[in-house]
Amino acid sequence: SRYGGHGLERLGLLAAAAPSFTQREGFPFGKTRAEVDQILANLYRDRPQTIAAFAENFFASQVSAPFRSWFQTMSLTPSLHSTAATLVSLRDEDLRGDLGRVRVPTGIFHGALDKICPFPLAEAMHRGIAGSALYRFERSGHGIFYDELELFNRRLLNFLNGTPVT
Repeated sequence: SRYGGHGLERLGLLAAAAPSFTQREGFPFGKTRAEVDQILANLYRDRPQTIAAFAENFFASQVSAPFRSWFQTMSLTPSLHSTAATLVSLRDEDLRGDLGRVRVPTGIFHGALDKICPFPLAEAMHRGIAGSALYRFERSGHGIFYDELELFNRRLLNFLNGTPVT
């Protein structure tokens, strides 16, 4: 919304932590500020365990032990400072006022079983972005790209190509 969509043909929001990751007045969805603060404290106390707990909630489908290990290792790659700064940003930012300024075709792709960014966040984005399309993944958590790989790829490619999404 900041640049009026300049140069963009489409916007795909994939399991987005928007319009607000945390609950606010008039917005009862997402985590409480206290929950995010606790995650932040845990991150500083025992980062590997916090990342492991996050990984447990990321996928709705079963993942192999090697896949989970790879995912957790990848999640430990950024610095502690950047991971913490991301959490602070998620906790503090409120993008509800930006939704009405999105002026490009927007596809909202979201897992119905998402424990990281609950599905009501996707519904709020859909209500706030005029003309948006909401693509619900019934058997997916936050990891829609893995939980329903073939369906996700088909819908995303169709959306990007401007063809009807099935």
